[in-house]
Amino acid sequence: MAVTLEQAQRVGYTCLKALLRFAFMVANNLVAIPSYVLYLIVLQPLRVLDSKSFWYIEGVLFKWLLAMVASWGWWAGYTVVEWGDDVKAVSEDEAMVLVNHQATGDVCTLMMCLQDKGTVVRQMMWLMDHIFKYTNFGIVSLIHGDFFIRQGRAHRDQQLVLLKEHLEKYYRSRNRKWIVLFPEGGFLRKRRETSQAFAKKNNLPFLKHVTLPRVGATQVILKTLVAPQENGTPGGRDAVIKESKSKGLQWVIDTTIAYPKGEPIDIQTWILGYRQPTVTHVHYRIFPVKDVPAEPEALTHWLYQRFIEKEDLLTHFYETGAFPPLQGQTKAISREMTLSNLWLVGIQSLAFLSGGMWYCIFQYFYHCLF
Repeated sequence: MAVTLEQAQRVGYTCLKALLRFAFMVANNLVAIPSYVLYLIVLQPLRVLDSKSFWYIEGVLFKWLLAMVASWGWWAGYTVVEWGDDVKAVSEDEAMVLVNHQATGDVCTLMMCLQDKGTVVRQMMWLMDHIFKYTNFGIVSLIHGDFFIRQGRAHRDQQLVLLKEHLEKYYRSRNRKWIVLFPEGGFLRKRRETSQAFAKKNNLPFLKHVTLPRVGATQVILKTLVAPQENGTPGGRDAVIKESKSKGLQWVIDTTIAYPKGEPIDIQTWILGYRQPTVTHVHYRIFPVKDVPAEPEALTHWLYQRFIEKEDLLTHFYETGAFPPLQGQTKAISREMTLSNLWLVGIQSLAFLSGGMWYCIFQYFYHCLF
């Protein structure tokens, strides 16, 4: 089939736009990430004198970095519509966020839709695959205190011990409130076949849109961060809340991400913007942590039920284009998530100004020394 002039022009425009977006992303990373690191190096004395203020500033800078990532998608027309419970109501409480995992763009989507949830972004901890440590954003996550988990049966037990130690060392000392994890342990396309075989062997439901979750990390988080007497059992040594003002983990937020036609956005698309504007749909359900069982078998059943419900939610979405109404509602209510372009431009400008400032400082000291 011959390519028309109009089609050729459209392809050329898409390629040029992708190239310009990639160049901007590279420049953005080259100024923003080093500036984040340098600001925190300069502020090390404050960390010794007033640790709380240091981590407050670090959190603000971290939120700005995530906003820059969100802006790449936002300006490409990749927006978010939210459904279900309003998580802003619990944004100042401690919560564990359970998310289904389809592609690398899931993380970018969360970076976007959590921007307008109060202090959540600057006070959150992420659990992510260890390979993320070696990306351009890895140094930021290391400093922020995110946890990199190595997948695979051979590493599982050791990783859970390391996760527990990490939470005890960093979660409350850095005033974290939300912790985000993907219990499926990998992308849907990679784990679906194995999960379905496991389900068949153990007489569990056959799932197409999600996989059966792994329970280990969820159990460690609950055991370590839930205050005594919360989810059904007396708190032991692992559940001791070191900060007297902390109420411990109070909520579990079950988050379901749905893409139109089941076609997820990956990080390449998010950066290059070659896909047509797309609305991603995010559904929330909030559960009090006291209603979450602590015993391993009961917790496994509870977590399986959440992902079986995700399967139903996604089936309904792919059939109708909308999520079903919450219990007690006659009609599902959606909320369009918005970001301020002025705010995003301000943050991007600050990043480039910071990069210029650090360059001038290094130039000054270089000339003074040589």
